[in-house]
Amino acid sequence: MPRRRDIQSVCVLGSGPITVGQGCEFDYAGCQAVKVLREEGIRTIVVNSNPATIMTDPEFADATYLEPLDAAGVEAVLRHERPDAILPTVGGQTALNLARELDGSGVLLELGIELIGARAEVIERAEDRERFREVARAAGVQVPDSRVVTALEQLRNVQLPVVVRPAFTLGGGGGGAAWTQRELRARVRDGIAASPIGQVLVEESLHGWDEFELELVRDARDNVVVVCSIENVDPMGVHTGDSVTVAPQLTLSDLAYQELRTAAIAIVRAVGVDCGGANVQFARQRTSGELRVIELNPRVSRSSALASKATGYPIAKVAARLAIGYTLDEIPNDLNTSVPASFEPALDYVVVKVPRFGFDVFPEAERELGTQMKSFGEVMGVGRTFAGALLKAVRGAEGGDGPWYGWRALPDHAHPFFHREVARVSQALERLPALAEIGAPELLTLKREGVSDHELGRAWHASERAVRARRAELEVLPIYRCIDTSAGELRSSSTTHYSSWGEQDEGVADTRRTVVIIGAGPNRIGQGIEYDYCCVRASLAFRALGFRTVMVNSTPATVSTDADTSDALYLEPLCPEEVLAICEREQPWGVCVQFGGQTPLKLAAALQDADVPLLGLDAASLDAFEDRARFAARMQRLGVRVPAWRLTSAGAACSAAREVGYPVILRPSWVLGGSAMRVCRDEEALLAAIEGMPGDIFVDRFLEGAVEYDVDALTDGSSVHVCGIMRHLEHAGIHSGDSTALLGAGAVAARDRARIVEAVRAIGTDAGIVGLFNTQLAIVGDELHVLEANPRASRTVPFAAKATGMPIIDLACALLAGAKLADLPLERWGEPTDMSIKAPVFSFDRLPGADRTLGPRMRSTGEVMASAATVDAALATVRRAVDGGRAGASDTGRSRGTVQSLQARQASL
Repeated sequence: MPRRRDIQSVCVLGSGPITVGQGCEFDYAGCQAVKVLREEGIRTIVVNSNPATIMTDPEFADATYLEPLDAAGVEAVLRHERPDAILPTVGGQTALNLARELDGSGVLLELGIELIGARAEVIERAEDRERFREVARAAGVQVPDSRVVTALEQLRNVQLPVVVRPAFTLGGGGGGAAWTQRELRARVRDGIAASPIGQVLVEESLHGWDEFELELVRDARDNVVVVCSIENVDPMGVHTGDSVTVAPQLTLSDLAYQELRTAAIAIVRAVGVDCGGANVQFARQRTSGELRVIELNPRVSRSSALASKATGYPIAKVAARLAIGYTLDEIPNDLNTSVPASFEPALDYVVVKVPRFGFDVFPEAERELGTQMKSFGEVMGVGRTFAGALLKAVRGAEGGDGPWYGWRALPDHAHPFFHREVARVSQALERLPALAEIGAPELLTLKREGVSDHELGRAWHASERAVRARRAELEVLPIYRCIDTSAGELRSSSTTHYSSWGEQDEGVADTRRTVVIIGAGPNRIGQGIEYDYCCVRASLAFRALGFRTVMVNSTPATVSTDADTSDALYLEPLCPEEVLAICEREQPWGVCVQFGGQTPLKLAAALQDADVPLLGLDAASLDAFEDRARFAARMQRLGVRVPAWRLTSAGAACSAAREVGYPVILRPSWVLGGSAMRVCRDEEALLAAIEGMPGDIFVDRFLEGAVEYDVDALTDGSSVHVCGIMRHLEHAGIHSGDSTALLGAGAVAARDRARIVEAVRAIGTDAGIVGLFNTQLAIVGDELHVLEANPRASRTVPFAAKATGMPIIDLACALLAGAKLADLPLERWGEPTDMSIKAPVFSFDRLPGADRTLGPRMRSTGEVMASAATVDAALATVRRAVDGGRAGASDTGRSRGTVQSLQARQASL
């Protein structure tokens, strides 16, 4: 079946701001879909409210609308653009629900616009709990005993425990397990409120059963491919987004797996998914083999990103082509061009996904995991064994605070196979000979099982460098294999690598000048998708400049780990051992640590010690920014005012605070997203805040009532260009990531602008860096203070780029490649005449018990943007976009939530 020629334009619905339950995996899926549609000559129209994504860059689609994702906003775009079709299956539950609403209102029928990828009746059959239950039973697949409930009065005679699953929600939102009548009524009440159709499914609890997922694609000719099987290490009862998962499944016999596969295909056919991807989730009783289907998502799912990266099979790309009429046998396999997309992937390696939580940011939130998702991001590890992949993934999670950051701590009810795998590594570490006595075979076995040099060093009471030297002496070195769809049986063009040990290297030497870009790692509060945006733009920019680009990152959910973003991709933890080994293999012309947030900066010293060439900065210039004392001294030398401060021990903090004067802010070095920062208004609050703080503490005077500004700027080492000045609308003391920011003509008074530009230029010309830097300033009364500066891309770069039209990252890469500011056509981008507003979005509703008070520690999970000719119009639009993201923050004292702040500040602007 050739491509449909009646479809000349397609509207792709995005997923909106990043929230718990709907993350950057949908930005990845949407980007893949838009790429494919444009390759097919189809005009693409993107509607999304999120400025932090590549998907909303102006040149990515043919037309981009940064509009609220509500029915009114999308309808206005549809009436203006009149596309032939809408693709709603790559934008998560937000896009699917919008498509259903627009179809039900008659707008699509009136405008003659077709839903492709999933017809309205397919969405209804999959998402309406009652209809899905009927369809599954008709297909011969068992479902949990359940009843559909729309009112509390329908709960008579319900046998506990049960699980409450609201219809048409994402990430288990509004649902959960109920073990008592009181919990049952509370869960159902919340679930009915969360469901767009006021419906929940109250089903028997399968707590403790094994959980499996299958990612499938089906075409109009009834060709069905199971792209990937995924097994949850956590048994049923924990949301799959919060579970450690393994691909492919490892504990089922072939017969048991074929039962699962047959049931999944039957369900997909019965629901009617006939031109796209689907995710089917099952519960299986381990001893009896009883099977229950839990749900089907008739769209690209959260797990699709993992499945795509694990197998090299680009599900969203294939789904987009199926939606415009192709069949699987007509679509080429991206990696093995000798076979079509109907070829079912096979793996000879193991991929483990580990979630990353934010309980360190929300210590007061309920930590118990259940059916409502709580994690903020995820990381993947690839190895030849489960243990090897698990240990890689845990390292890639970069610490954090959650149940999975000790790799030995498997859930008690996890399958015995997983316990045996981990026990084998633990026993090997217990029998570890001395560093000087270990032989190559023993060390090779430990490395193959995923044990890092850092962990070996701890066991030997030796440095990581000493372990690395011993490995080199014994010639125990990593090799690199390729992500492949055919388990090495067919010739592959894969450029995606993972490290292994004691095997043949599959790499091919490339003599082109190479730039290595260190990614941002797993999405988290304080370091989110905006840094992935910067890394992707950097890779594309360096490729345009003639460089070969290499991306190093470990999260499956982002565009940076898409196979065609860079010339080569390494799915490895962002740790010194792995990054140094990659640089040794690649011998880069330069390494970029400016674009991935704080994570790459922490690697700078280790890279420099190994004589790896860093682009734009060195460890000394970096330390001059991060060391508060050195930074303050430099500001004093430049004649730039900073708030009064003291470096002190915890024991002397009270004395330092009295010298500085209350209120004070506690500010440790090397912070991410305001981690561990506190505003203290008296000694009692200070004593409570310093309890448990390690090391020395910076005590800064807190500038009460100040107006804060964020500035992104470029420097070539001798001159500076200011790209954008953003004024915060919230009170001073709220983290910049949680503040609403205004950028545009009139947002900053002329006199203040001149003083800000002067200070930023002084900092940039003295910084000893090239590329991007960010400065945060405050004006209180008539005094300008510099709060901090960061020698890297900031989280505001995507917003500033879209508000000004300036390709900030591309310009920074040109500077890193040797250009001067005078060589760049900066005159093209003057101050924008429109007003643009960036507002944060929170996920408090997913974290019961979380403190909603805003302060110097960042708490938002995403952001939205709106632009208009006036401040009033921009504020009104961004309020709608925030509401669409289901934001919420309490109006407590001096810390105010986004919506309340916008309303309160509108008149003053």
